[in-house]
Amino acid sequence: MAQETAKSVPLPVPVTAPEAAPWPRLAWGLVIGFAAVKLLTHFLTVAVTPYGIHRDEFLYLAMGEHLRLWRMDFPPAIALLAKAARGLFGDTLFAIRFFPAVAGTCVLVLVGVIARELGGGRLAQGLAMLGVFFGALFLLSAALLTPVVFDQLCWTLGFLALVKIAQGSRGRWWLALGVAGGLGLLTKFSIGFFALAALAALLLTQQRRALATPWPYLAVMVALLVGSPSIIGQVRLDFPVVFNLRDLQGSQLQRITASEFLLGQVLMLGPPVLLAGAGLVYLLANRTMRPYRVVGLTCVFSFLTLLVLHGKPYYAGPIYPTLIAAGAVAFGRFPGRLGRAAIVVVVVLVVAWGALVLPFGLPVVPPAPMARYAAALGIKAATTTNRGTALPLPQDYADMLGWEDQVCAVAQAYESLPADQRAQAVLLASNYGEAGAMDFYGPRHGLPRRVLLPHSALLWRPAPGGSFDVAVTVGIPPEDLGRYLRTVRLVSRFDHPWMVDEERHVPICVADTVYRDVQEVWAPRKR
Repeated sequence: MAQETAKSVPLPVPVTAPEAAPWPRLAWGLVIGFAAVKLLTHFLTVAVTPYGIHRDEFLYLAMGEHLRLWRMDFPPAIALLAKAARGLFGDTLFAIRFFPAVAGTCVLVLVGVIARELGGGRLAQGLAMLGVFFGALFLLSAALLTPVVFDQLCWTLGFLALVKIAQGSRGRWWLALGVAGGLGLLTKFSIGFFALAALAALLLTQQRRALATPWPYLAVMVALLVGSPSIIGQVRLDFPVVFNLRDLQGSQLQRITASEFLLGQVLMLGPPVLLAGAGLVYLLANRTMRPYRVVGLTCVFSFLTLLVLHGKPYYAGPIYPTLIAAGAVAFGRFPGRLGRAAIVVVVVLVVAWGALVLPFGLPVVPPAPMARYAAALGIKAATTTNRGTALPLPQDYADMLGWEDQVCAVAQAYESLPADQRAQAVLLASNYGEAGAMDFYGPRHGLPRRVLLPHSALLWRPAPGGSFDVAVTVGIPPEDLGRYLRTVRLVSRFDHPWMVDEERHVPICVADTVYRDVQEVWAPRKR
């Protein structure tokens, strides 16, 4: 009986786990296609633009020509790139804009990669890259030699590393996070916001277990090692970043309200902000995305920090490539006809808005018709300067006009000097745009490369214990010159109809006979 019962019990059948869905592949055709179009767009813009070199670009070009890697006011990566570009392609606009175009293309490619890493297929990857491609913020940042696009690239690399860490990867991706942080330190100190936000996000998520391993600390060491030129430069110059931030806070950031900051996100992104919002919700609220909450929280903490500190709207730009990628994945998983309809609507809105604001993202429309177009659209924020004044053109476009004409006016004043005075005269400017323009255009117009910029270690300055007897100045009121030089003669006033207000009616003077030590103008400011 017992034998019969034993025989009647069926043998257990092994249970086979359902086969896991294959991980989506990277859509190489789409990625290469988008990258090629992005790069070609920026190269064609350089070929047809009616605008010249931007005020900020003169600063970074001057940094490259007066490179002191371990003793610079600002992070030196932009100076190294400027120096390399001029060495490769000469003093051309193509040279100046080459690396920004490449960096912007890399951001676009990384967006497709992040969408894939978050589980998005071909549709999600394409939608993510489309959102970044048509965002006016990403167009303009990749069209100028400024740290903005390189900052976006470093943050996006950091977010990719966080995504891989959230997937359980260790070792090389923690080191990659450190490299991204180090490159960020070489580019712009705002990478510190990313680092602090990522640390807070790690503490609040399951990834905090990694803090019991050596990898996060190795990442910090790598970041500090790679970014050491920026840190050492700040220490040696008594932290000029403190004064730069204080000046920025007092002159530009203080007037930015929370509503302006929030509205700016919509204006600089347009419909892709829908993808970014959906991406944030998807990362934080969807159960299947629980491991990636560290990414979403890093974005939230970074955004809130900038909001509280009255940051400019574009300061939050580096969080959006990752959020747009996550949003594209979310839209790609909408079921049925509703999902397809939602994707079609988003694509139409993104492309339509991108076409509408394209002239604000790429400097291709000449000043007069651009001013009429800006007035017709009525987007006041697009033509309001950092100081709150209104211009007929976007400020970035106004800052790309008139500089060589200004240098020609300075050259005329210089030529009016007797030969013996020209041999020893220096050029003195009131801001880095004027100084950088003279440093760049001056030699071709017969000006010496003796450019002085008060309170700056960037350009040529009098040797310790030395001074000068003759100066040709631009932008400095004669009464200010009279504090140091006995004889001041106003030669002319330079004006240009499209430049920003502070470059209108600027005085050009000749001054001589120093009676007060001008070295105090360059004395390091103490905290």
